[in-house]
Amino acid sequence: MKRILIVTTALAATTTAAFAAGPTQTYSEPVVQQPVAPVESAPLYDFSGLSVGGQIGYGNIETENPELEGDGGLYGLRSYYDFDFGSTVAGLGLQYDRGDIDLDGAANAEGVLRVGPRLGYDFGRTMVYGTGGYAKAYTDDDAVGDSDGYYVGLGTETFLTENVTAGAEVLYHEFDDFDNGGLEADATTANINVNYRF
Repeated sequence: MKRILIVTTALAATTTAAFAAGPTQTYSEPVVQQPVAPVESAPLYDFSGLSVGGQIGYGNIETENPELEGDGGLYGLRSYYDFDFGSTVAGLGLQYDRGDIDLDGAANAEGVLRVGPRLGYDFGRTMVYGTGGYAKAYTDDDAVGDSDGYYVGLGTETFLTENVTAGAEVLYHEFDDFDNGGLEADATTANINVNYRF
């Protein structure tokens, strides 16, 4: 019994001394924070707003009553106002192409004016769209005259910088309102374009 009392007293004395000394102090190395590099935000490609540009391309024209044909180069100006809704883009545009396409010596096609909407899908940096609307063909022959008509087609536009885009377009046109009553014409044009977006 004496032994148990001695061991118990010794344990109690040791425990009391340990609590009296308090918790053991530990030292840790300070953590050095690395400077965080600024994160550059990705450029925001937004098709909303006004754009103006120029285009060059090629046109092929075929007529009936009489049957004539011609092809040649085109150059012109374009302007659109678009609304970007996230995945969808809707806009309205105006284009004018100038050319001098000889129709088998009977007349020269001098230009075409287009006004119409477009509706596209926004892939982020690139838009792919369908378009159509009113078109007017101009010739240099008073007997043939000019004609109202329409156009439909497909195009694409891609941002090169935050304000500059490049695109391509293929359009089909029909005209049947010339001063020469029986004359009908269809034309296919293809162009590439560069635009500045405000």
